[in-house]
Amino acid sequence: MKGRVLWVVDGDTIHVRIGQRVEKVRYIGVNAPEVPHVTRWWRHGGEEARAVNRALVGQRTVRLELDLSHRDSWGRLLAYAWILGLGKRAMANAEMIRRGYAQVMTIPPNVKHQAWFVRLQREARRAGRGLWSGR
Repeated sequence: MKGRVLWVVDGDTIHVRIGQRVEKVRYIGVNAPEVPHVTRWWRHGGEEARAVNRALVGQRTVRLELDLSHRDSWGRLLAYAWILGLGKRAMANAEMIRRGYAQVMTIPPNVKHQAWFVRLQREARRAGRGLWSGR
């Protein structure tokens, strides 16, 4: 299914308009630092991760690929978000890991791209990208 990104919540969650409804979408297989707000403690890197995610998907059209489990316990749609219109196939989940602004977080049964994500994280750590830079 395709939709337009309306809002980037943080480094791993977006709001997408799909037809007449808006879905809160949580990226499968990744976990980014939280952004500060009234119910959460400050987490280093949250604002940076959100900015990178916004640059990737903000106001763009994405194709949402589902895995075996479609919703989490908070009702969010779980998906791999393929970014359309960049001239190449790019998945936001993978890009967040590759750029070093998210870590791999595998929750079975959604494991389709796990090996790819683990490889990207290993490369990001070795290269000192993003949150692995030690800044």
